[in-house]
Amino acid sequence: MAEPIAVDDPDDLRLADYTSLTDVELRRRREPAEGLFIAEGEKVIRRAGASGYGMRSMLLSAKWVGVMSDVIAATTAPVYVVTPELAERVTGYHVHRGALASMARLPLPEPAELLAGAVLPPGRERSPVQRVAVFEDIVDHANLGAAFRNAAALGVDAVFLTPRCADPFYRRSVKVSMGAVFQVPWARWQSWPKDVEILRSAGFTVAALCLSERAITLDELAARHDEKLALVFGTEGDGLTPGILAAADEHVRIPMDAGVDSLNVAAASAVAFYATRPGPA
Repeated sequence: MAEPIAVDDPDDLRLADYTSLTDVELRRRREPAEGLFIAEGEKVIRRAGASGYGMRSMLLSAKWVGVMSDVIAATTAPVYVVTPELAERVTGYHVHRGALASMARLPLPEPAELLAGAVLPPGRERSPVQRVAVFEDIVDHANLGAAFRNAAALGVDAVFLTPRCADPFYRRSVKVSMGAVFQVPWARWQSWPKDVEILRSAGFTVAALCLSERAITLDELAARHDEKLALVFGTEGDGLTPGILAAADEHVRIPMDAGVDSLNVAAASAVAFYATRPGPA
């Protein structure tokens, strides 16, 4: 059991994992390089631990020590107790939930491992990987977190990110996803869009969500009940790149009313995941 340690110096090196959490450029370089991510809030911390991520340390305000007592009892990682004012000085923002944890990342699997069903989240039995999502170059961490939450809630088997896509373990993504980033296996492509051929060789129909003259409707795609389906979503604003549009098997659109041409990428993913969910056996 970790014995809580009171800290009153914002420059204490033991708090280094939590410094400047609002500096996006700094954190997105530093966290993957140092093999850590920040979990914020009781539920997210618990979900990270339950998903097999090891704890490096916790940063708590006094009122959260009791709430997190079982987590504290189960860890050997140091638990630092600070005032809300000191937490704000260290992190750069008011920590509303009063509980942060620095967690250790696990090695990312290879995309082929995910497609083969060799990587499973805790509690999920092995089953064929039949429906996956690909997010191309999404840069907004909130959108990515919301999309992961949609994937978890609507039964997507795996998520793939392109090399330039945002980090789903950045604090904002983890927070918006409510820890769903720990529930859905994910990997990063190395040579996008050439890696489409890995999907195709595994038997997936590659469906690009976009606006184009050759696009079929989402209802038409769903009615086909493709045995293996990869849904590809593009970055905010510009959408999908020409490379993936040329490589995709199908272009798919969500019909819009009232002069609206498209949905936010997170909203579009929810609609597409729901429409293409497997029917009753």
